[in-house]
Amino acid sequence: MPTSRQKFATQVEPETLAKVRKIAAQEGRQIQALVDEALRDLIDKRNQGRPRPHVMEAYLESRDKYGELYKKLAK
Repeated sequence: MPTSRQKFATQVEPETLAKVRKIAAQEGRQIQALVDEALRDLIDKRNQGRPRPHVMEAYLESRDKYGELYKKLAK
């Protein structure tokens, strides 16, 4: 978890905020922790189906190095 934080302001529906406050209280956590978790989950959800950068880099290096072999194997 990052050691520095950046403040930002937003608005949510009162019912949503009440439910988040209830979850935070039930879990003994701060709302800030729930917001962090929700934002990370959103980012992960949006990135599903896309290869991670280091995986794509390894694939491209492999393709450059063994491209001809891959073509022969595909036949």
